Amino acid sequence: MRRLLDGLCGLLAGVALFAIMALTLFDVLGRKLLSRSIPGSLELTEILMVVVIFAALPLVSLHGEHVVFDSLDHLLPRWLRRLQQALVDLACAGALAGLAWLMWDKATAMASYGDTTAQLQLPLGPFVQLMAVLCAVTALIHLPLLVQPTSVHRIGVDEAPDVPAGGAT
Repeated sequence: MRRLLDGLCGLLAGVALFAIMALTLFDVLGRKLLSRSIPGSLELTEILMVVVIFAALPLVSLHGEHVVFDSLDHLLPRWLRRLQQALVDLACAGALAGLAWLMWDKATAMASYGDTTAQLQLPLGPFVQLMAVLCAVTALIHLPLLVQPTSVHRIGVDEAPDVPAGGAT
């Protein structure tokens, strides 16, 4: 399952990022060489950026690559670090699940109103639904992390025995 999620989210983020790069290249070339911009290029870039960010979110959680403030962790006993990490994962799962629910609700409303982008008239509902699904997937990723040792999902965090402050190893 992890490999499938890695592949799908990585492919989605990678394709969207490549599309942003290609769109930007051709838009700039068109402006410089033909004095014509690609219509709706800003809208497309914004939508593709949303895809990149939300497709990468499950990968960041899956690989434990969130920004972490851990300069005081060495002062805490191992059991407290594990408890702290479990509480953080629980909070992340809850917040992301709540966000997914709100986004899905908003996407449903947007679809019923027929909300579209200003220039290209692309429907916005499906993109917000994708955001909601990827938030929900990220929330589900945090649930098994509640019971795993910290070192399994946090790069650079070891499960070495507690060492007194200022003591040698």
